[in-house]
Amino acid sequence: MPSTLPEGEVAPRDGALPVAAVAEAGARPFGFYLHVPYCAFRCGYCDFNTYTATELGGGASQASYAETAVQEVRLARRVLPGLERPVDTVFFGGGTPTLLPARDLGRMLAAVRDEFGLAADAEVTTEANPESVDQRYLEELLEAGFTRVSFGMQSASSHVLQILDRRHTPGRALEAVKEATAAGFEHVNLDLIYGTPGETLEDWRTSLESALSAAPDHVSAYALIVEDGTQLARRVRRGELPMPDDDDLADKYVLADDLLTRAGLSWYEVSNWARTEDARCRHNELYWRGDTWWGVGPGAHSHVGGVRWWNVKHPSAYADRMAAGESPAYAREILDEETRRVERVLLEIRLRAGLPLDVLDAAGRSAVPGLDGLVDERDGRLVLTRRGRLLADAVVRDLLP
Repeated sequence: MPSTLPEGEVAPRDGALPVAAVAEAGARPFGFYLHVPYCAFRCGYCDFNTYTATELGGGASQASYAETAVQEVRLARRVLPGLERPVDTVFFGGGTPTLLPARDLGRMLAAVRDEFGLAADAEVTTEANPESVDQRYLEELLEAGFTRVSFGMQSASSHVLQILDRRHTPGRALEAVKEATAAGFEHVNLDLIYGTPGETLEDWRTSLESALSAAPDHVSAYALIVEDGTQLARRVRRGELPMPDDDDLADKYVLADDLLTRAGLSWYEVSNWARTEDARCRHNELYWRGDTWWGVGPGAHSHVGGVRWWNVKHPSAYADRMAAGESPAYAREILDEETRRVERVLLEIRLRAGLPLDVLDAAGRSAVPGLDGLVDERDGRLVLTRRGRLLADAVVRDLLP
């Protein structure tokens, strides 16, 4: 979740949505994202809306955060009174959700269950820094109804973790996977980052092989992005570190795809591989398809029936809104049909399921023959080849002339 909020029209203080948006919500998969904005320390590459205790000063309390978030879940129920569809996915992100006691995360999940109900096969995920949990904590999450955990491993090389300002040791993420498995979790993800300044191809190979040695059923591998305003960006600007190199990033993506595929994981989104269909992150698929989700917490974004809104950024401002019985929404935008079509092209082309050809306009369809070697046509859909995945942004530019 980026730390800078976009502009938009003023959101209603009661959170009310257009009738048509509410009506559409019941026809699409429905998820909740719960943002926990606290971190023990700030990683140098991170641009998310997170706060350390020092940055918060005397601001919003971690101890009271769960109750504040529960109030927004109840607000969501008031805004969507006729929605009878149960929640398909719940995702706790941050920040570091697991800085809160497991009972607090369970309390927030229980509020979603109590207000909306959970589908029988609901996916419930939390992100976790490897050093923020132990087996007992993970057992408590499982008891509370969590089904999936995602660990931020990033790298198995000490010098890479140091550049990223990650505090855990290279082996801690692998131990955390074992603890999650022992606790009873069937679905465990490891997040990796490639392209960090100073990371060699062999460093990246070591990270991939180490991750696979823990036998997670899902791996996410993201190219490092140097975000404006971060400590990493300042170091690059001062010449202390080089910018990531596009050719190096491409080589590392190919290596990741080779090793992960050989290990039995298949890509289903450009940066995500899963061992089985059940191992896919259904919550993220909900984003990529433009379905329905309510984002709880400071800076959280939501989308219901073509209305997108985002909450006030700071935890104190968020808590003040909730205490006053008001919506925490800072601003919103109502997406017209063309904007929604364009966003479908941007996102669905990244999926292995592909982009339906009928989403393209005439100019986009006329560009398809020129994408030979970058896309395949399968059952009326465009699917990126591996070379196309490397050049996905260029493919989109051609499809949206």
